[in-house]
Amino acid sequence: MLHTMTTPSAPVLARPRLPLTGSLEFDLPPALEAGAPPEARGLARDEVRLMVSYFTRQPGATADRIVHSQFRDLPCFLNAGDVLVINTSGTLNAALPAQRANGAPLQLHLSNRLAAQTWVVELRQLADKGSQPFFTAAPGERITLPAGGAAVLQSPYSGQPGHVRLWIARLELPVRLSAYLRQHGSPIRYAYVPDAWPSDYYQTAYVTQMGSAEMPSAGRAFTPALMAQLAARGVLFAPLLLHTGVASLEADEPPYPEYYEVPAASARLVNMVKGAGGRGRVIAVGTTAVRALESVTSRSGQVQAGRGWTELVITPQRGLRAVDGILTGWHEPRATHLTLLQTLAGLPHLRQAYAEAVRTGYLWHEFGDLHLLLPA
Repeated sequence: MLHTMTTPSAPVLARPRLPLTGSLEFDLPPALEAGAPPEARGLARDEVRLMVSYFTRQPGATADRIVHSQFRDLPCFLNAGDVLVINTSGTLNAALPAQRANGAPLQLHLSNRLAAQTWVVELRQLADKGSQPFFTAAPGERITLPAGGAAVLQSPYSGQPGHVRLWIARLELPVRLSAYLRQHGSPIRYAYVPDAWPSDYYQTAYVTQMGSAEMPSAGRAFTPALMAQLAARGVLFAPLLLHTGVASLEADEPPYPEYYEVPAASARLVNMVKGAGGRGRVIAVGTTAVRALESVTSRSGQVQAGRGWTELVITPQRGLRAVDGILTGWHEPRATHLTLLQTLAGLPHLRQAYAEAVRTGYLWHEFGDLHLLLPA
């Protein structure tokens, strides 16, 4: 049974968000942007491509190694005792048609629920292809939503006067949010996905609670059959929850606070694997799983159960305390996710893997191919 999101009140940002320099710049050819689910290309979910890149941070060690494979071969690269940390948050129909008082059409994206009917939202204006951020709304403005709904803009959440990307808004809806989004909303998509796809295409196989603005897409390729194969091999699963906000679309923009829950059972499992004599590896499925798990990991590497709002940004200076490897998608140039991957594998390895991905035609974004980074 799926549950709708229930989160405690979030602290409103009390300080400006400083730019975070991206760790890797490269040219992403438009042909490598996946514009449709693999199912539309005649593939099963687990038939997307998988690059496995083995990294070493030891000076003078053997050169890093790259293996090209298919996602359904994932069990071949994991061992008994490895733990996959999975984010069980489901993707909301977070995009709603909207209109200003002057009749101008907009699109409203829900990002993070702060308290009761108060949300962080993004306004976007329609373009020839997809939509673009709309920066010039004003506090107090009432944005009309379908079926008599409305969003009243209260105050900026991020940005400068006259250039506000995210707002704190109060929703006024005629029915419960879950029913309203089912009837009037759709999954958030950007210009590289020209056609609308049903909500089911944006869910992973292991969703337990709805609440993400955008899909935690690193886990999309898992199927129940593949998960059964992994379990039979002795691979363990540690579920946690992180409700994602809207993507950081501006260059070098750091991630915003997001709500997370790490259950006690998952914390114990990770601690057991990381404990004395443990031979398994802790592999996070997606950067969202990394952010949640590392938010409750002490400097000594001990994981505690916890819930709340995390502002954690993983950098080489901060380091990783619990995670040994990451399964992730391919990230855009200068995305802050690349700083996280650099923290794990080092910038030379990242440059090598991304150059190889571009050279061999891996596909980017939520419907694209995947990358498994493992210690050599």
